[in-house]
Amino acid sequence: MSENKNLGHNSKKDFLKKSVEHIDITSFDSRKIISSMEKMSFVSRETANAANIYNEMLKDKECTIFLTLAGSTSAAGCMHIYRDMVKYNMVDAIVATGASIIDMDFFEALGFRHYQGSQYQNDNELRKNYIDRIYDTYIDEEELQLCDKTIGEIADKLEPKTYTSREFIREIGKYLKSNAKKKGSLIETAYDNDVPIFCPAFTDSSAGFGLVMHQERNPKNHITMDSIREFRELTEIKIKSKESGLFMIGGGVPKNFIQDTVICAELLGKEVDMHKYAIQITVADSRDGACSSSTLKEASSWGKVNTNKEQMVFAEATSVLPLIASDAYHTGEWKNRERKNFSKIF
Repeated sequence: MSENKNLGHNSKKDFLKKSVEHIDITSFDSRKIISSMEKMSFVSRETANAANIYNEMLKDKECTIFLTLAGSTSAAGCMHIYRDMVKYNMVDAIVATGASIIDMDFFEALGFRHYQGSQYQNDNELRKNYIDRIYDTYIDEEELQLCDKTIGEIADKLEPKTYTSREFIREIGKYLKSNAKKKGSLIETAYDNDVPIFCPAFTDSSAGFGLVMHQERNPKNHITMDSIREFRELTEIKIKSKESGLFMIGGGVPKNFIQDTVICAELLGKEVDMHKYAIQITVADSRDGACSSSTLKEASSWGKVNTNKEQMVFAEATSVLPLIASDAYHTGEWKNRERKNFSKIF
C-alpha cells in the first residue's frame, strides 16, 4: 500500500495531523431515515426497531436506562453522543470499559486528541514514532502516558481507602471541574448530572497504570479498588428501579455486569424483574458460543433479559448509533423524564 512507501521518513507530526471530530446528534434529524429503514430489511430494519425500542424506554417513566460501552467508539467519533445522552437525560447510569472512560474521554478532557490515520500504515514505523493505533485511528503514546500519570496524581490526593470505580470516577469529575482543558467531557457531564459511571474492569486501562504508579509511591498508604462493593452498588440501582432497559454498545464485561444485577438481586432475596428492554449493537458472532457475552435471547434463559422488547443490531456501532441517538433526541421523549440522580443514593 502507498502508506508504506516512505517507511522511516515520517515524523510524529506527519501522522498526527487530522483530528477525529465527534459527531453532533443535535445538528441533524435522523427521524425520516429511521422511519424509511423501518420499511426495509436486514440491518436497516434492526436499526429502526432498536430506535423504536429506545424511544419506548425513554417514554416509560418507570424505566431506568443503563448505557453500556465496550470497544473504541468514543475514540472513533461517538464521544459526544454519550455525553449528550447524559446531558439530555436519555441515560441514568453507565457501565463501561476503563478504556472508554479514561483512555478516551478523560484523555481528551486533558486537552489531547485522537487522530484519523490508516489501518494500512506500517506499525513498526508507528511504534518508532511512539504512536498507538486503533484500526485507522492514532493516539500519541506520550500523551497517553501523561493521562496515566494524572490518574496517579489524583489518587495521591485522595484519602487512602477502598473505592469503587464509581467513586473514583466521581473524584475525576470533581478534578475536571477546575482542571479540564476540554469542557463537557462525559465524565464531567455525568458528575454534573449525578449519573454514576461504573467500570468493572477499571484497571484494564490507563487507570490501572496510574493506580499502580500511585501504589508504588505509597506502598503502605494508598487507595485500592473494591469491585465487589461496586457490584453491590450497581445491583442496588437495579433493585430501586421498577423497570429497566439496556442500551449496549459492544458486549463483554460491561454487558455481562449489568445483566448479572438481576441474578445478584435475586440471590439477595429481592424480587426484581428481568430487564424489560434491551438493545445491543455488535459485530460479534454467536457461533463461538459467546457473541461478546451471549445474544439477548440467550440471556433470557438465565433470567436476565425479557425477550418482548429486545433487538440485536449486527452492525459496526459508529455506522448506526448516530442515527438511533439522533432519532431519540429529536423525538423528544427525554423532555418528559425526571432525572434519577442515582449518584446521590450512595
